[in-house]
This record gives sequence, structure tokens and C-alpha cells, in this order.
Amino acid sequence: MNLAQNIRHFKNNLSGRMSEIIFKYCALESQDFFTLLKLGAIYVNDERILKDKFIAADNSFRIHLVPRRYNYNHPWKDLIVFENDFCLVLNKPSGVPSHATIDNFIENALTQTSLARNFPLYITHRLDTLTSGLIVYAKKSSFAKSFNHQLQERKITKKYVALVESAQTIPARLTHYMDPAPGTPKKLSDTPTSEWQPCELEVLSQKKVDYETTWVKVNLLTGRTHQIRAQFAKLGAPVAGDTLYGAARPLQGNGIALRSCEIEFDCQAERLKFNLNEDFTGPAFAKTPQ
Repeated sequence: MNLAQNIRHFKNNLSGRMSEIIFKYCALESQDFFTLLKLGAIYVNDERILKDKFIAADNSFRIHLVPRRYNYNHPWKDLIVFENDFCLVLNKPSGVPSHATIDNFIENALTQTSLARNFPLYITHRLDTLTSGLIVYAKKSSFAKSFNHQLQERKITKKYVALVESAQTIPARLTHYMDPAPGTPKKLSDTPTSEWQPCELEVLSQKKVDYETTWVKVNLLTGRTHQIRAQFAKLGAPVAGDTLYGAARPLQGNGIALRSCEIEFDCQAERLKFNLNEDFTGPAFAKTPQ
């Protein structure tokens, strides 16, 4: 797929309603326009526009014609693990982003939980789209700032469980270096490389599930994009279902066997800790037939 062909750029030489302007420059049906508008896939002067409104002449438009779509049909209120006046802890499902993407403002956990609770939430950290489990959102900007400071000072504990495609013993500590270039899959080196970012995690426990699968629990020491997925893939032990990083085949639920199962942080002078089930059971985690 050529992503550049899916984005339309133009400047309008006349003023008018945004829909009328876009219909002059793009071969869009009315229904398609309103779908893109609702998703937040239309920008004017790099500002996301969510309502059809009057636009003056000589403005820069950017339209993401083929936004990526996500299944956001989840019982969001039921997925709330905890909330107080400062934060909300959510059990994020696999397959939905933690927050809005550049071409989709609606189909993500942050927006949907905000709508379900009828008040704005703020991002504090992220889980990969395919990773499920505990994520913390801020209800106040002061808590978001505090949480970010705790991340920088490594005062937040984040533990994950995963099924990896390996029957070999996994080392107790993994250290790699990640290429900072954008895009995925992420590239890692075993040795320090100029400007590459260190990635560290501890393997707290592990047990064989079958002849080709091992259950692991890890303590994440650094928080790079796709870090756990990339580090286990580097060992030749990709997370089950993670075909981007070399897993043999997808899981029946189309997710990956990686879950944020424990998080611990400070909130208003109180240390909070939350846990989820650490097992991978049910048809969603069954491997598809070869």
C-alpha cells in the first residue's frame, strides 16, 4: 500500500463550507466525507476538524482518505478497574489503540472511555494496539504531570505476562539497543550503537506451556515502542500471535499473547497497585491451524 496516495493535500482558492470545498478537490461521496469527518481524518492548517464549518480561502487541507479502522465495540464502563478524582485505570482490550491516531480520533480506548464516563481523560503512557491490560489515564492535568515525572524517575512498576514461541530457557535479564528511527518492526542491536536507545527488562518467572511455548512474566525497566515484542523476537522467541515480529501464525482472536498485568504508582501521596489475571485461556489465545 502506498500511504502517500491515501493522503490528499490541497489549498482552497475559494471560501465556503468545508464539505463543499472538499467535494471540489476530491472525488468523495457525501457519506464518505461525513465518515472521515467523524473519525477526525480531515485537517485544515494541521488542525483536526470534527465539524463541517465555514472555511476561508487560502487554507491548507490534508485528508486521510483511507483511515485505519479498529474494533471499538467494547463495554468500556465495565473495563474500568479503578478510578478516583485524579486517575482512571482501564483494562484495555487488544486491537484498539490507547489514544487517538493521526487519522482516527474516535476508535481508541482514551476517547471511548472519556465518552463512557462523560468527562475528558488525558494520556499518561501507552500500550501497543495489540497489547491488552492495565493502562492509566489522568482525570486532571496535574496527575498527568506527576505520572510523567514518576516515569522519568523510574518510580512506576510495570509488569507484563506473555506467551512466547520458544521452549528454551529465557535469560533473566534482557538488554538491547533500539534504532530510534520511526516505523515498525523495531530494529535492535545486542551491542551499544550510537544514538540507539537502551532497552531493558527482567524476566521474573517462566514456565513451559508445551513443546513450543513458554509463559513468561517480565518487569519492564524501560518503555520503548514495541520493546517487549522486539526483545523477545531478537531472542528467537516472538510473542505468540505476533506475526510482525516473526510468530509462526496468528491467534484466533487476532491479538497477541501480551498483557499488562500489574502496575504500581503514586497518586496523591498514596501508593496504588493493580493486578490482572496472568493466564492466557479461551479461544482468543488458541493458535490458528497451520
